[in-house]
Amino acid sequence: MQSPEEYMLPCLNKKIFGIECMGCGMQRSGLLVIKGEFVDAFYMYPAIYTLILLFGFIALNTFKNFKYAHKTILILAVLNAVIIIGSFIIKTFLIN
Repeated sequence: MQSPEEYMLPCLNKKIFGIECMGCGMQRSGLLVIKGEFVDAFYMYPAIYTLILLFGFIALNTFKNFKYAHKTILILAVLNAVIIIGSFIIKTFLIN
């Protein structure tokens, strides 16, 4: 049986320019969550849990409409953007 790592998409930004993109590590982090390696998943891609929360809330809101769903989705989306951009800046410019 083949491992799921063999089916992961390569980062074209990293292959072409040699610089990781803001999404680098998301696939591997998701796989680590599935394997139960939660701390390693966070270190691989810090926004993984807030993304899971965001998409989970959106999916749940599809079936049951919540009163402040729009505001909650907006807050979670902004939080994700801040975490993704912040971790990208730290990973790219501060840790080398």
